Amino acid sequence: MPQTSPTPSPAPILHAEGVSDDEFRAAMSRLAAGVVLITAHEPPLTQDGPRGEDVGMTATAFMSVSLDPPLVLVSLRNGSRMDDLLAEQPTWGASVLSESQRHIAGRFSMKGRISDRLLFEDIAYTRGELCGSPLMGGALAVLECRTEQRVEAGDHTLVIGRVLKAGLPSSDGGPLTYFRGRYRHLG
Repeated sequence: MPQTSPTPSPAPILHAEGVSDDEFRAAMSRLAAGVVLITAHEPPLTQDGPRGEDVGMTATAFMSVSLDPPLVLVSLRNGSRMDDLLAEQPTWGASVLSESQRHIAGRFSMKGRISDRLLFEDIAYTRGELCGSPLMGGALAVLECRTEQRVEAGDHTLVIGRVLKAGLPSSDGGPLTYFRGRYRHLG
């Protein structure tokens, strides 16, 4: 019986600096991150047309930037629906998810997902007074933001937003975190 050797794995693609995509992903997966739902309201195309639509995406690349003025940063994949929308729509919301909101994080991060309108259908939220975006009920914190700056960074855009209003809807439970490719809770 002839022996066959296993098919070799494709060689990792190295960037000019020598780190492969897989090596970089593996290293960054060791950095625990909080999980935030970024939301925006896409206004109707015409005044007489169908109503606008709420849009949401799960983000783990979110951070505080400055206290004075209060600024936050979110990283968006170039060409994503949220990146395109926030290039046009100046206001948006951020809900810091609690450990009991893993289902929300998963729902808004799945690939090939159904329309955003259906994703919001059975989730409790309030509409931000200043941004008009859905803000999750039960979130540890909610922020209403206005884009101050957009910075192109590789295959992502860093959106820096001025916090216009902050709230603390829930003090129950701990934060939802993302570590080694999975949602987790502190404990």
